[in-house]
Amino acid sequence: MPNTRPFLLLAVLFVGYLLWQQWQTDYAAPPSVTSPAAITNTASGDAAKAVPNDVPAAPGEIPKPPADAATTTSPATTAPAQLVNITTDVFNISIDTRGGAIVRADLRAYPIAPKETDHPVRLLSDDATNFFIAQSGLVSAASPAPDHQAQFSAEKTEYTLADGSDTLEVPLTWTDASGIKVRKVYKFTRASYAVEQREEISNAGTTPWSGSEYRQLQRLPVVIVSSGFSFSNPEKFAFAGAAWYSPQDKFQKLGFDKYAATPLNKTITGGWVGMLQHYFFAAWVPKADEADQYSTAVVTNAGTPRYLIRSMSPAITVAPGETKSFDARLYIGPKLQSTLATVAPGLELTVDYGMFTVISQPLHWILSEIHRFVGNWGFAIILLVVLIKLAFYKLSEAQFKSSAKMKKVQPRLAALKERYGDDKQKLNAAMLELYQKEKINPVSGCLPMLVQFPVFLALYWVLLESVELRQAPFMLWIQNLSAPDPYFVLPILNAGVMLATQFLTPTVGMDPTQAKMMKAMPVMMAVMFAFFPAGLVLYWTVNGGLSLLQQYVITKRIESGAIAVA
Repeated sequence: MPNTRPFLLLAVLFVGYLLWQQWQTDYAAPPSVTSPAAITNTASGDAAKAVPNDVPAAPGEIPKPPADAATTTSPATTAPAQLVNITTDVFNISIDTRGGAIVRADLRAYPIAPKETDHPVRLLSDDATNFFIAQSGLVSAASPAPDHQAQFSAEKTEYTLADGSDTLEVPLTWTDASGIKVRKVYKFTRASYAVEQREEISNAGTTPWSGSEYRQLQRLPVVIVSSGFSFSNPEKFAFAGAAWYSPQDKFQKLGFDKYAATPLNKTITGGWVGMLQHYFFAAWVPKADEADQYSTAVVTNAGTPRYLIRSMSPAITVAPGETKSFDARLYIGPKLQSTLATVAPGLELTVDYGMFTVISQPLHWILSEIHRFVGNWGFAIILLVVLIKLAFYKLSEAQFKSSAKMKKVQPRLAALKERYGDDKQKLNAAMLELYQKEKINPVSGCLPMLVQFPVFLALYWVLLESVELRQAPFMLWIQNLSAPDPYFVLPILNAGVMLATQFLTPTVGMDPTQAKMMKAMPVMMAVMFAFFPAGLVLYWTVNGGLSLLQQYVITKRIESGAIAVA
């Protein structure tokens, strides 16, 4: 049957596409997000250990070979490290006084599960199995400089953004006997996931100080263990790895498995470096006019590889009696498209829709605008379907006209089939002659499906990648549109819609094997949709229901003569 064969083909192609995605991710599984452990005032043993080969060489300095951890020391590392804990409206953060690294960052507005509101997502962690931290430090070829292994001192160990205050500053201090004093300050702003970082160098000595600041993200990817084809687990499909942006090269990604083959080593002005995972990421953003050296590296700790991406600032000179500073921003948070572009150019591209970006981005914008008015992502999806059906109404009308013509000539097609029996060559020639005589174009019924199927795939990526829809409730039993329907109601409804559509669609010309496959298609789709996000199944079910209603109305109008099919 000309009208249903394309749907079968597209469904098979869609399943094949998802299987290909599954195969791709089997070789580079993304890191997982874990629930936070209790925060204490001492650094964990793993974070406190110095990793000997993760400090970059200063500009102009010959890089030293990695030393053994037992013999490597940094300036002022003899004091025990402590954690400085910061609480804001969006963060629970811990800073290690060893190097002033951010070793823990909990996102308070994002629970790990809908019913676990007291357990926020921990994006940065010094845990041995989910290691992901943000570091910064100074390097100098000839002057004393505290890197991320140096011991800083803190004025206190607990900071809280007070009610009525919009900002909170957390200072750390490092001093050297030569008269160099470094003050590392983190500034937190209410309702913002962008943290300002300033490293001030005051020279009370007698000789100039010269050096650079580096900022880096260091992480250990974690393999996500799952069995079967886990379409319901979005982390199996989401990219996890390093990324950077430059005005020339735009947004670039580097998977952990590509670090050795395609390392990054570029001088870039007006960009950023980051580490991405599903829904969340962290990124260092240098000053827009600063020409930084961007690079990647793999370091080892106890035989385990860790992946680095860093930016190195140009060197500055601080004369005796002067104070100068390095400034940057660190984003730690969700991939919120509405705010990322205001933090840095290209940061919104971390919401990666892949090859469907050109369709997914407008869909996300339309969904967001609808959501502003209705306040519910499920109803926003339904209204999006209505808009799409209105946009494609003429195409659908042409499809159903073609279907009506096919239905009209069914008796003649049946007669041809009876006349020619198993002689498929003569049967096909006779059917083609009949189509030409009655001005029937079998392909015209395929166009609406061909146009709407990319929209279906693009919306799949919107639901997969958009953190705004993460754990978003709809109504009744559907309390998480990004997870499968817990009671399989929507997949069953979708199967019912498909069966009803088949009933209204002519089937003459289909061989028995194809007929059996088409009868089995609703069951196959129901099983497949049982593992898909409920939001996607809601879209497809409403779309199918409206198409069914539209087909019924147009068919009745054609039968009554209100619409001409000639």
